[in-house]
Amino acid sequence: METKQSIDHLMKEIVNHIEEKQGDETVVLNLQDISSMCDYFIISSASSERQLKSIADEIRDGLEEKNIFPNHVEGMREARWILLDYGDIVIHLFLKEDREYYGLETIWKDAPVVNIDTL
Repeated sequence: METKQSIDHLMKEIVNHIEEKQGDETVVLNLQDISSMCDYFIISSASSERQLKSIADEIRDGLEEKNIFPNHVEGMREARWILLDYGDIVIHLFLKEDREYYGLETIWKDAPVVNIDTL
């Protein structure tokens, strides 16, 4: 099990990778008290499939440099909703219209939002 400090550091690094590729409206949800599937969701948007893939590649490449690999990846071919599962942290990258359609923030509205600036 990872420590809270190492998870916070990893989340901050992921958010930095998203920002590097101009991901929009990035939100971190704390699911620790409401779900057993993972501890955190990181959700972000992009305006094109190309940008979405670029964000996912930036995250994967940056973490692989530190020998951190995803348990599972979905959606790279379609590039409308890309999921990167890093165990305690699951990243959801959406095209803007798909993010609205699927509404993860609404589904998980009981999850506290983590202030990214305090990580």
